[in-house]
Amino acid sequence: MKRFFLFFIFACFTTSIYSQPLFTYGSNTVSKDEFLRAYNKNKTAVTDKAMALREYLDLYIKFKLKVKAAKDMRIDTLGSLANDLQNFRTQIEESYLTDESQVNALVQQAFERSQKDIHVGYLLYPLKDYPDSISVSRKHSVTKLMWNDLGFVTVFNLPYQMENVVYKLKPGEESKPLPAKNGYYIFKNMEERKAVGKIKAAQILIAIPEGAKEEDKISAGKIADSLYHALQSGTDFGELAKEFSNDKMTYMAGGVMPEFGVGRYDPFFENKVFALQKDGDITPPFKTQFGYHIVKRLSRLQTPQDKTNDSYLFILKQQVLQDSRVTSAKEKFLSDVLKKLSYKKNIAIKENDLWKLTDSFLVSNKVSGHYNGQTPLFSINNQNIKVSDWLTFIKDYKAAGSNNEESDSVLMNKFISKTALENYKKRLPDFSPAFKYQLQEFKDGNMLFEVMERNVWTKASNDSAGLRNYYSQHKTKYTWNESADAVLLSASNEKTAKDVAEQIKKGKSREQVAEENTAQIQTDSGRYEITQIPAKPNTKFVEGMITEPLVNENDGTATFVKIIKIYPSNQQRNFEEARGLVINDYQNFLEEKWIEQLKKKYPVKVNEKVFQSLL
Repeated sequence: MKRFFLFFIFACFTTSIYSQPLFTYGSNTVSKDEFLRAYNKNKTAVTDKAMALREYLDLYIKFKLKVKAAKDMRIDTLGSLANDLQNFRTQIEESYLTDESQVNALVQQAFERSQKDIHVGYLLYPLKDYPDSISVSRKHSVTKLMWNDLGFVTVFNLPYQMENVVYKLKPGEESKPLPAKNGYYIFKNMEERKAVGKIKAAQILIAIPEGAKEEDKISAGKIADSLYHALQSGTDFGELAKEFSNDKMTYMAGGVMPEFGVGRYDPFFENKVFALQKDGDITPPFKTQFGYHIVKRLSRLQTPQDKTNDSYLFILKQQVLQDSRVTSAKEKFLSDVLKKLSYKKNIAIKENDLWKLTDSFLVSNKVSGHYNGQTPLFSINNQNIKVSDWLTFIKDYKAAGSNNEESDSVLMNKFISKTALENYKKRLPDFSPAFKYQLQEFKDGNMLFEVMERNVWTKASNDSAGLRNYYSQHKTKYTWNESADAVLLSASNEKTAKDVAEQIKKGKSREQVAEENTAQIQTDSGRYEITQIPAKPNTKFVEGMITEPLVNENDGTATFVKIIKIYPSNQQRNFEEARGLVINDYQNFLEEKWIEQLKKKYPVKVNEKVFQSLL
């Protein structure tokens, strides 16, 4: 009993601590839960948690004070901010209209299936032959040669219903007949392997047109052989692709194909490409229905095997959300929504009478029959949805050219779903705390930007007298480190940069080279600190020198610099030279003064006991 009592007291104490506000500002409170939600969203690895929390608490207090100031200025009523909020709401609503647990289960299933490839064979029996042909086939044991070969497949390669069948089979096992529109399928797991992932490759295609003569086929083979021998001798693959490849989609890019995995191309083609062992390996010419291929492996991306790989799981989730498999999650979500909205069907409605009324209305545009337009069909959130609402829906649906073969029952389910989800979306903040928080976060962020623009950023930039006064009072802060007068030249590629550098070395001016290379060169000049000048590591700067081009790995552009004059450190910056630094410091100065005023208007009190509980 004593032990239970102590546990009860401890539980009450911790609940009390958790529910108490972490801090107040004026009459406003911020809970521990709200603060932690913001902190955990933005936190990084730290060595001193107490210091990190204290620093973030200071930032969060300032944030709340600024947002409060924005509300006092009625910034939240601005039409532009209201439009921004509505647009943002529209963008994120869809992500809250599925059952997240169901979606996550589908993502995990996709992850598991992505770990292996299955070599699939299949038999297709037309509807007219079922079931006799299937029973005969099973009786006489269908041989492997009779199976159609799909090649290796992985997750998302097949329709979800077929994928479920295939991934339940063990190697060598056949499925039960699966009904489809064009007949009955039987699948067979021929073999399995660890997933090969995706590959980046380039190809040279010597095409053989349909109906080509035999001598043309032989000629294509000879061309492919000669190109392969040239590649073996060191000839550039990309150059040969540009000159000889008949693949119109890739030849201009040196034959480089979009990255692909299994199930994308013909199984024979894929097997040849995925057999390449290392980057740079090239296949001998091989023939498909399109002609002779020579393929070079550029890179290989293995399928991630780590279940905590967030970037891979994110990719899988996007694929799940765009795939038919998400239908089950949406159906489960709709079922939950109908419960939350207290959906009630009018049991007095007889479907046959309603369908007759509907057919009559679509012909005559008049409501006649057992019910009138005001007759309730069902209620959602204690609001009656009437026959007239249903008739408006069905009329618009038909007018839009939608599927006329759908039954009235199917269309009624769509109507119920549409009506329920529209109602749910309007009340989404009431049902989803995460959605409500995300909206509030966006709204506060927008207000913060606007109030900072008015009270700090624009104010500082436009206050010429204040800037000059601040510069005069803090002049000693604004000195140069070692610096140089320099001309910066950026070229579209390294070769152009080297050519232009040679022209300058031979006496051409910056203006001349800029004019002669308008589309490929950009120039700028000024005084820069040595550490700001783009150059290769350990470059020793000397007056009059032209640096080696520095290539940007992301876009291939190259920058080099001509050094005009070098200055020692600690020289005074004049106001114009220091203007950018002064504006930044003056903004910080104005912000701190503003925060002091806000703290006087809205006194801040931190509950230290609650703060200590964070540790």
